[in-house]
Amino acid sequence: MSEDVVVVVAAVIVAEGGRVLAAQRAQPAALAGGWEFPGGKVDPGEDEVQALIRECREELGVEIAVGARVGGDWPLSKGYVLRVWLAAIASGTPEPREHLALRWLGPGEYFDVEWLGADLPIMKTVESLIPPD
Repeated sequence: MSEDVVVVVAAVIVAEGGRVLAAQRAQPAALAGGWEFPGGKVDPGEDEVQALIRECREELGVEIAVGARVGGDWPLSKGYVLRVWLAAIASGTPEPREHLALRWLGPGEYFDVEWLGADLPIMKTVESLIPPD
């Protein structure tokens, strides 16, 4: 992968009952109100899993246990690529520190929010990975 590509990481946080955590964007204006998986850019010198753990700590106030990677590189805007992992909350209760709202979506509710364009295909893939109760 070219070094001029910015890597963004995201966590699909899955809880008991197959519930998935969705976060509503506060900014930028073009994305505000849309729903996404929490995460952010990888800082220089930081590995992707470290960035994912840091971003969840900063954005949600939780510590996560990182699981399997979901798919390969998911396309974002020009010059950006998204890499996604399944995760679980190891400690803490999620709170929307940088988002408008958080919502747990259970099976049958995964598409009740307006996912951002980059996150919708991820949710479709994740739905097939979560075993039914």
